[in-house]
Amino acid sequence: MNQQQIAEILAKPYAQQLLNGSEPARFAYDGLDGDPRVIPIGFWVEGDQIQIATAPKTAKVAALRKNPKVALTIDTGAFPPKVLLLRGTASLELVPGVPEGYLIAGHKVMTDEQYPGWAEGVKALYDEMVVITVTLTWAKLLDFETTIPKAVEDLIKEKSAG
Repeated sequence: MNQQQIAEILAKPYAQQLLNGSEPARFAYDGLDGDPRVIPIGFWVEGDQIQIATAPKTAKVAALRKNPKVALTIDTGAFPPKVLLLRGTASLELVPGVPEGYLIAGHKVMTDEQYPGWAEGVKALYDEMVVITVTLTWAKLLDFETTIPKAVEDLIKEKSAG
């Protein structure tokens, strides 16, 4: 999949709702032991990249140094579901303090009243963070209105022809 195709998917209204909404991403990577991991995590978007910030000594940072291939899913629990599936390669950058994007991502999941105290606590806790930047190599949007999983689409075609 090329970058233009990825950009077209990310530009769709449902994709934009998911990228800018309050739902966390489910972030999948291989642990140092080779077994898969998936965690819910806050994120923000910079251009056509997904960014996440974390403490420098987390297990995911060590694992991503070994194997930078990742996958993310952002979805809603409502019916019909909206699902944005993403794959890419992670790069890591140690930055001083707390990235602005991390604060923005945090604000998406809390009230305006909760935010100032949380932001103050985060800024006091982290002297530095690692920003994980995911450069996308593949994307798919499933909205179950205009797009559905390929296997389901094939089954519908098969039954219709039958």
